[in-house]
Formats: sequence, C-alpha cells, structure tokens
Amino acid sequence: MTKEEMKEKAIAVIDKHRECYLTLGKTIYENPETGYREVKTTKLLADALEALGLKTDRNIAVTGCRSYANENKEGPKVVVMGELDSVVCPEHPDCDKDTGAIHACGHNIQTTVMYGVADALVHSGILDQLDGKIDFMAVPAEEYIEMDYRQKLKDEGKLNYFAGKVELISKGAFDDVDMCMMVHNFPLAEEGYKLATRNTGNGFIGKNTHFLGKQSHAGAAPWDGINALNMASLAMTAMAYHRETFREEDTVRVHQIINKGGDIVNAVPADVRLETTVRAGNLNALRATNKKINRSIEGAVYALGGKAVVRDAPGQMPLKADLNMADCFRQNALYFYKEEEILDCMKSTASFDMGDVSLLMPVLHGITTGIEGGLHSKDYRIVSEEDAYIIPIKIMTCTVIDLLADGAQCAKDIKNKFVPEVTKEEYLQILKEIEHEYHYGEL
Repeated sequence: MTKEEMKEKAIAVIDKHRECYLTLGKTIYENPETGYREVKTTKLLADALEALGLKTDRNIAVTGCRSYANENKEGPKVVVMGELDSVVCPEHPDCDKDTGAIHACGHNIQTTVMYGVADALVHSGILDQLDGKIDFMAVPAEEYIEMDYRQKLKDEGKLNYFAGKVELISKGAFDDVDMCMMVHNFPLAEEGYKLATRNTGNGFIGKNTHFLGKQSHAGAAPWDGINALNMASLAMTAMAYHRETFREEDTVRVHQIINKGGDIVNAVPADVRLETTVRAGNLNALRATNKKINRSIEGAVYALGGKAVVRDAPGQMPLKADLNMADCFRQNALYFYKEEEILDCMKSTASFDMGDVSLLMPVLHGITTGIEGGLHSKDYRIVSEEDAYIIPIKIMTCTVIDLLADGAQCAKDIKNKFVPEVTKEEYLQILKEIEHEYHYGEL
C-alpha cells in the first residue's frame, strides 16, 4: 500500500468517526480538571484507547495514561501527545462553578486529536504497514498552577517536578522514544492563518517567596512591627525597575501574584506569600534574569529588616521545534489549507513543557486554529470544530504515516539530523541547579 493510499483510508475513517471525536472533545471540555487532578479525564481517555485494543498504562505521573501500538516493530518510536489539564478562569461562562476550572487553553482539543490519530490508524487497518512504534500519551500538568497542591504531592513523594513532561522525563518515560509530536491551538484566524507549522516558546523558573515580618497592632503600634507586605511590594517595585535591562531578543517576562497578603487588616502583616514566574527565550537570559529577581527580593528584605525564604523550582525550558518535523507537518497541511493560510512559525513568549522534550529529541509542536478569544481568558471559545478537531486529526495522522511508512526512512532521517542540545543527564543536572532554596535576612 502506498503512503497516499494509507492516507486516503485513514481520512475516510476520520470522516466516518467525526461525531465520536466531537463528543469526546465536548465531554473533556465539560469536565475540566487542573494538573495532577485529571482523574476523570485520564479514565475517559484510557478507557477509549483500550477499547481500540491498545495496551494502556494508567497514572503514569500521578495521573495521565500511555498506550502502545506496533510494539513488535523494530523501527523508530514516535509519541503522539495531548495534554490533560485545564486552567482556572472563574469569569469564563463555562467554568466549573466549584473550582473555576476551564479548558480555556484547548487541551481538550489536543487530547481529542491524539485519540483521533490512534482511532484512525487502528480502524483504517494500516498499522501493520508502518515500520515503527507509536505511543499515545496523555500528559498531566502542563499548566504551571496550584503550586501549593503540587508541593504537597512532592512532599508526599508522589512526584519530583511540578510540570508533567518534566516529571515524565525524570521517570524515564522518554528513554526509548525517538521523537514526539502534538498540536496546540491558538487564535490565528484574525491574522488570516489556519495553521502554523511550529512556534517558539520561553522557558521559565517558578519562584515561591515567603516574606516574614513581625506582627503588631497596625493602628496603635505599627512601629513595633516589620511589614512583610511592604517587603513584597518593595521587591516587586525593584523587579519592575529591571525591565529596561531586558534585551528584546531574550523575550524576558516577569510576573507575580500575591497568594497571601497578611492575616488581618488591623495588624502589621507578618506572613506574606509571593508567587513569581521568570521567563526568557534562552537559558542564559533565564539564569541572568533570575539573579536580578533574587537581588530584588534580598534588597527589600534588608531594607525593611525582615526575612524571606525563596524556593526556586524548574518550570519549563525554551521550546525549539524541529524544522524537519515542521516541514513534514506543513506538507500534509497543504492537503487541507492553502499556502497563504499556513504560517511558518508563530512567535510566542508563552511557555510549554514540550520545550524540555525538545532539548533531547526532535519535536513537532504544530499550532492549529478553530478558536477565538485570548487563551486562559473568559473570551476563549471554539468557533470551528472542523479547524479545531477534524483537520488537525487528519494532518497529524498523515504526518505519522509519512514518518513511518516505507521503512520509516523519513523518521530515521529526522533522527539522524537532530543534534540534542543536552544529554538527559545534563538536563537533569540543569534542573538540580535551578531547584534551590535561598534565605535572606533574619528576625
């Protein structure tokens, strides 16, 4: 069977099973769960993949699942991925009214696309025609939120790292993998595009800072206190003054939230918690910016006489999508979109834990559309199910066929041309260097 014949058979299955995919995507959308809490979504996808006859491992990193196809093949292993978790946006009309959780980043679309590829390959009967292994992995915790909950899981020994793919790398989940692929949606339609073959992404370090002061009566004796909230405010002001030192090409971003601003309003705040994310487009800029942010915290502490404990944790690494995989993706996108509707590269300063995987192996991180409104916002919504779900399933399935048909020569060529930025051991060492606890001042 030729590659074109295989693609025709797979596309026919996708068209036939269209409503099944849309129902799955809607079900996931209606049951949003944040990172490492994706119990219902894991079960839903694992059950669906097992129903295809695929051996499936469950709870691969607290939650998540992984299915295996063509295990007996000798060729390269390709992993098709989707992300399980939601964000939190209480203002979104469709959010979970109890938790505020909502799939306003399209992970319900990603996981549906992943399942759709598996379904199309199985039901078209072409798996035996492909000369390589294919795993289907539903990954937890891509969104870097709810740090207190994740720290609790870490303290209990249930995980090592907060981001899902980082955790899976550390557990050896990618040790036998040659390349990974997935899609992520973005509102590109207003710019005239239906798809981007790849995108850039910042890496980041997550910071949790505990400012400690001295409580006293805010009205009667504020001079007896040490104001931890003022320390946090001064630290954030100092961080802001660094902005003119950030080079445009490094795409640095620094943003914060105060998770706790004190206990009662008529007492000088003595216990304040600040969560900060430090982002940059390369590792050198990321490290340099993080030092500036730590200096800002340290200076505020010494200025006001309190104390701070800063816990740095590795977040996600800068994304470097593989150009050869992106080109293969592009050639298949041309079956469905016009040349002028395809963007070569979407520049992004957001972060993706696919960036960590991209340091080690070739990755495809295609950008699809079918949505409008800002990601993570109350305006996010699907406006075209065809562009969001169906066409991406077709493009991804055709891309897998190109990679693994005809002796998997395409996948082998991509693997041979790829030069890893670091080894796994070097990568893990970088994580260890980032993960650090700093103590400033004393009480």
